[in-house]
Amino acid sequence: MKLLDVVALIEDLPELNLYQGNVGTIVEEYEPNIFEVEFSDSTGKAYAIETLNASQLMTLYHHPLQINKESICATQSLTDYSNLVQRLSKAPS
Repeated sequence: MKLLDVVALIEDLPELNLYQGNVGTIVEEYEPNIFEVEFSDSTGKAYAIETLNASQLMTLYHHPLQINKESICATQSLTDYSNLVQRLSKAPS
């Protein structure tokens, strides 16, 4: 993960009012695998800025990925994201 990557939260953090599937952007890297992430709504208005560990996030991709040794983890992240989106779309509002 790196600065300006689009990421999704992969766990619930109810004490921060953030939940699995919330999408944010990495806006700062404090040390290896520790990031400040800005979560924004669809209009771009930030609703949370939190310091999170890379293990709490997954990188989102907006383009096809080549399948090779280096991208197997990324492909798994896309599968996880797809499964998450399906679960959320079936959840009651």
